[in-house]
Amino acid sequence: MSRSRVKICGITNVDDARAVVDAGADALGLVFYPASPRAVTLEQAREIAFVAGPFTVVTGLFVNAAPEFMAAVLAQVPLQLLQFHGDETPDYCESFQRPYMKAIRMRPELDVAAEIANYPGASGILLDAYRPGIPGGTGETFDWARVPQSPGKPIILAGGLTSANVADAIHTTHVYGVDVSGGVESAPGKKDHGKIMSFINNARLAVY
Repeated sequence: MSRSRVKICGITNVDDARAVVDAGADALGLVFYPASPRAVTLEQAREIAFVAGPFTVVTGLFVNAAPEFMAAVLAQVPLQLLQFHGDETPDYCESFQRPYMKAIRMRPELDVAAEIANYPGASGILLDAYRPGIPGGTGETFDWARVPQSPGKPIILAGGLTSANVADAIHTTHVYGVDVSGGVESAPGKKDHGKIMSFINNARLAVY
């Protein structure tokens, strides 16, 4: 039997970070995209990262970030994984010499397998719902039947996940991991600790 890993994204404060770690999440995400209501400063991110402890993967989410900004973040925040949600090229993603995930927004006409193949150096591929002009965090699902069954890369499922549908999502797709942000919030950037626990518990029960 296998289980899907769980990442809780959009952490903005230490209390929520502790709740994520205590609930047993495999990873937590910090958003370095100023337009997001979940964006953190370098000071906030550094404090949260040190709360995470050694066995929770601290992930930084970026959207078409300038190399100078990337360098400033990496110099100050101990990120173990990078997550790119913009139009970043493979060469750009690999230039930071850190493990990375590339997010792919599931446009209706997209050749998913071909897009995954464009990022051979990625540690994993995150599939997210598509809405024009919004690089993630839409709170919407997409057709899970489009998730490739033999992708050649670990697939992380995002988009509209909640404690109510995460088990069904895992049973349907058999993905390596699931990623949630808005689905465990009481308000943008503020996590609901009960929802975090329920989400993780339901994901853990969904073995395949």
